[in-house]
Amino acid sequence: MFANFEEKGKIFTQVVTKEPVDVVIQTPTSCIYGRVHVRPEDRLKDELDRTTAFLAVTQAKIFDREGKNLIYECAFVAVNVANIEWVLPQSELKQNQAGEQ
Repeated sequence: MFANFEEKGKIFTQVVTKEPVDVVIQTPTSCIYGRVHVRPEDRLKDELDRTTAFLAVTQAKIFDREGKNLIYECAFVAVNVANIEWVLPQSELKQNQAGEQ
């Protein structure tokens, strides 16, 4: 589990590199815009499958269910995976005919 030990007893562990993916997460009570961090060789789905009970979301903006009224804004929120209805990468958002996202 531990990669290296220093002479003074410090323990060094392997750093896991991840890339941020901007997402929209729908729950029964809210719509969350934020970032999920995914390993470079994985897909967003792989990160969701790896997660046990909670999914870490950074730079989160939590809106009401319709996504219109901002309720909270925070640097980190842990989202209960059991309450996630769907997750959408923001890069996949398309504008509708009215010009809204």
